Amino acid sequence: MGYKIREVISFLEQQAPPAYQESYDNATLITGNREAEITGVLCSLDCTEAIVEEAIKLGANLIVAHHPIVFKGLKSFTGKNYVERTVIKALKNDIAIYAIHTNLDHVTHGVNKRISDRLDLTNTQILQPKKQLLQKLVFFVPEENKQEVLDAVYAAGAGQIGEYKDCSFQIKGMGTFTPSEKANPHIGKKGTPEYVAEIRAEVILPSYLSSKVINAMKTAHPYEEVAYYLQNLENLNQEVGAGMVGSLSEEMTEDQFMDHLQAKMNLKTFKHTSFLGKKIKKVAVCGGAGIFLLNDAKRARADVFITSDVKYHEFFDADSQLILCDIGHYESEIFTKELLGELLSQNFPNIALYLTKVVTNPTSYR
Repeated sequence: MGYKIREVISFLEQQAPPAYQESYDNATLITGNREAEITGVLCSLDCTEAIVEEAIKLGANLIVAHHPIVFKGLKSFTGKNYVERTVIKALKNDIAIYAIHTNLDHVTHGVNKRISDRLDLTNTQILQPKKQLLQKLVFFVPEENKQEVLDAVYAAGAGQIGEYKDCSFQIKGMGTFTPSEKANPHIGKKGTPEYVAEIRAEVILPSYLSSKVINAMKTAHPYEEVAYYLQNLENLNQEVGAGMVGSLSEEMTEDQFMDHLQAKMNLKTFKHTSFLGKKIKKVAVCGGAGIFLLNDAKRARADVFITSDVKYHEFFDADSQLILCDIGHYESEIFTKELLGELLSQNFPNIALYLTKVVTNPTSYR
């Protein structure tokens, strides 16, 4: 029995929830039928006409690309540009295109972790953690039922803090209520005040899972009406955000590190600011256009910041506080296809899985 496209999408969205993408992004199923059975998956950085043609030749009907081919609404399909031609070719040949973009950038095991691993960085952390992504759920449950309800909310995704799961805070107290004549109480009698030994439980959860967690809590809870409240948190989510920073196991000279960077990222050439006469130990990275993280890299006391798409005047902003490297957008993210391939191969061992051999880099070097 084969897999359906929706099963692969569901898995990928567990790895990089769509809720974590930027507002401008379009990380989603762009073409194709979620219920179609998969004949093969092609992983790529971009999705172009050449990539669709490659998928057709391989017999793969699902392309998983990092960059969305469609960012804005298309008002016509006349083939007047490469975006329309790519979509038309995919539709004509029943090729599904799924994009997993800034949501994959923002998770700890995503694009920037892949760059960090290639550079042999250790003790990696998110460079700019996102805020307002967490909520706190507080609910009240009879002491004898607390574990059943807690297990349900844990299973729904609550109580995860970094590498620790099943996290909660609990206080014993006394719950009071008087069921009305129309109530159907689990404990007590209609019209009679009731006093129950209860637990006040508090758990943290990702905001996008709030409906799922609350439904799980209500389903597992013995009461007809559950007392609870949900609170938005300003906490930084250390597991979600832009860029990454880590350390080399041993210091390198600036020349040694540049050779290391060029070899590990397979670079023909790259740009960087002047050397500062210091050893390199702490390294910040951001795949794609990441100059917006320059001040975060400085605050992290990084010796070098590696990203791409840096404008001329933005190189001055390094201000001799670190070395700023622009290695190219394609070069910084090309290994994302390997990351996607590994994630899928580990969880869908029977799928025909391919990594694109098409070079989609729109720039050339001499």
